[in-house]
Amino acid sequence: MKKIVYLTILICGLISISGYMPNRAEASGSYTAKVYTDSLNVRSEPSGDSLIVGGLKNGDIVTVSAEEYGWLRIKSNRVSGWVAGHYLKKVNAVTAPATDQDDSVKKSSAAARATVLADGLRLRAGAGLDHEILGYLTKGETVTIIDNREGWARVKTLDKQLGWVSDRYIAKGETQTAAVASGKSKSLKGKVIVIDPGHGGDDPGMIGTTYETIEKKLNLSTSFYLENELRSRGARVLMTRTKNEEKPGLSDRVRISESAGADAFVSIHYNSSEKNTSGILTFYYSNTKDRPLARAIENRLADGIGLKSNGISYGNLHVLRENDTVSTLVELGFLSNAYDESIVRGSDYQKIAAKAIAKGLEDYFSR
Repeated sequence: MKKIVYLTILICGLISISGYMPNRAEASGSYTAKVYTDSLNVRSEPSGDSLIVGGLKNGDIVTVSAEEYGWLRIKSNRVSGWVAGHYLKKVNAVTAPATDQDDSVKKSSAAARATVLADGLRLRAGAGLDHEILGYLTKGETVTIIDNREGWARVKTLDKQLGWVSDRYIAKGETQTAAVASGKSKSLKGKVIVIDPGHGGDDPGMIGTTYETIEKKLNLSTSFYLENELRSRGARVLMTRTKNEEKPGLSDRVRISESAGADAFVSIHYNSSEKNTSGILTFYYSNTKDRPLARAIENRLADGIGLKSNGISYGNLHVLRENDTVSTLVELGFLSNAYDESIVRGSDYQKIAAKAIAKGLEDYFSR
C-alpha cells in the first residue's frame, strides 16, 4: 500500500512539473515585433546557411520567442522560424496613455521635438547602456523629448513608445535631415559590419590590476559606441553578442560574420602584459586580405585618442585566421597598466576610440 501511495505522489509531481515549466519559459521572453525591410527570409535555423522556410514583408507583425547571436526565433500567422534580428523593431515596448503633462510637452515648442540621426537607434528602459533595449528607432523618425539626463534623452515616439536614447543621435527640430545634421561620409552606407565584443559569459577576459575593470564589460560598452557610430554613417551592423552573460564560441563569431556576408569584421578587446606595457595594438592575419583594414583603422587610432598606438601586428587568432571576411582585432589599451586602465574605463575614451575605428573603416572602403 505504501508503495502505491509513493508511486501516485511521484507521478503527480512529474505531471505538474512537465505541465508547468515549459509554459513559464515560453512566456518569459516573448514580445511582438514589426518587419522593417521589403523582404525578409525566414530560416529553419539561426544561420544564413540554413533552409529558407518562408518569407515576411515590410509591416508584418510577428511574435519573437528567442534570440541567438543576432538571430530571432519568430512566429507569424503563416510561418515560423529564424530571421536576422536587425530587420525587426519591437512594437510592444513600454507605453503610457497620454496625460496632460505629455500633451503639454507635445505642444510646448519645436525645441521639444527631435529627429533621429542614426538608423537603428536603441530605445532603452533607462538612461544608460546597461538598461534593457525596448526597441529601435529609424533615421529621420520624429520623437518628443520629455526629459534629459547626463547625455541621455527620454523620448516619446509617434506611436507613444517611451524610452531613453543617447542624445548624441537626435537633433532638436523636425526639419533638420539626418544627412545634414550628422555631416557623416556616406562611404559606409549599405556596408555590413560585424562587431565582436571579446570574451563574455564565464570568461571575463582581463581584470584590471588597479581598478579591477572587467574586460568583457569594457569590450561590450565600447562595441555599443562603435555600433552607434557605424549606424550613423549608414552601415548595417551585427553584434556577435549583446549581453555580458553571452559567450559565443570563436567558431560561432566567425559563422555570424560569414553567414551575414559581412564586408568587415572588427573584434574589440583590451590587453594585458606582465611588463608595464601601454597603448593600442591592431592585429591582422592575412597580408593581402586583412592588413589594409588593420592599417586604415590604426592610422585613425594613431591620430591621438588618449593612448599611443603601437602600430599593427600579425596575429594568429581564430576569429581572424578562420574568417573569410576582411577582419581585424584591436586591443585598445592595457588593463595591466594603471595609467591605461584609468583612461579606458571612461566613456569619453571609448567614444573617441569608436569614432576613430569608424573613420578607419570609412577610409578602408573609400580607397
